[in-house]
Amino acid sequence: MVVPSLDYYWPQVVSGARAAAAALGVQLQLRGSSYDRAEDRRQISRLIEAKQVQGLLLAPNLDGEGVDEMIGWIGNLPVPTTLVERQVSHWTPTPRQLEWVRSDHALGLEMAVRHLYEYGHRRIGLVLSKGSPTSAHLAQGWSKACAELDLPDDFVVRKGVALYEPDHRKIIEDILERYRRSRITALIVHSDPDAISVAQYLTEHGVAIPDDIALVGYDDEVAHLAQPAITAVRPPKVRVGRVAVETMVARLMEGKRRPAQRVLILPELILRESSVKRAASL
Repeated sequence: MVVPSLDYYWPQVVSGARAAAAALGVQLQLRGSSYDRAEDRRQISRLIEAKQVQGLLLAPNLDGEGVDEMIGWIGNLPVPTTLVERQVSHWTPTPRQLEWVRSDHALGLEMAVRHLYEYGHRRIGLVLSKGSPTSAHLAQGWSKACAELDLPDDFVVRKGVALYEPDHRKIIEDILERYRRSRITALIVHSDPDAISVAQYLTEHGVAIPDDIALVGYDDEVAHLAQPAITAVRPPKVRVGRVAVETMVARLMEGKRRPAQRVLILPELILRESSVKRAASL
């Protein structure tokens, strides 16, 4: 199993994978990579060359130029591969059709929009983490939900605003100015560190959460630590890891006669003070 990070988000996925491996009596070798395609290839190649693995669970970088080449390379590896929290968006002629298991992030974003809509919000904004593989799915869910609910979809910011991001305060200042001009009443922010950064800045500038603006985060890693605690969409990270291992073991046991599977698993919406108190006053 090769994952791009061993701290944020991925530890729970790995935990689910390890639990499933233990239950099924298989050994899981974990390798940490990065969001760099060359590093992904190095780690994968080392595992293959060692001839100690029968299958691969991968979360490679599939953004930007060179994606088709990377997908073709993975599809031609000598062992079966299952993508984890990644997917192939088009059919690629490879010896094996790539399987994948991931969270349904588009539906998760729809859940956040519909939650806010149900509590009376008709002008909602979206802040997407820059460079995240999840952002494209979230944008898809945003467009679908806004279209179905007849909501304006023009308040979208595609910049990271976590505390460690350069110029994050200036970016949030611009968001605050747009919020005031647009008269939005709710924000959805990906991911938790970005949502907490926004919450802190708004509070510093006298914007009450949720009385002035409701806030929903996406990822639910540390959203509960904010003040107020942030309502968040929680991707099924542990379940994704478990199903990825189960999918691979089924492939190894059944061989070519088993049809390829591509699995979406639904997130949860965890309600907290950053959005529900406002509901009581509407």
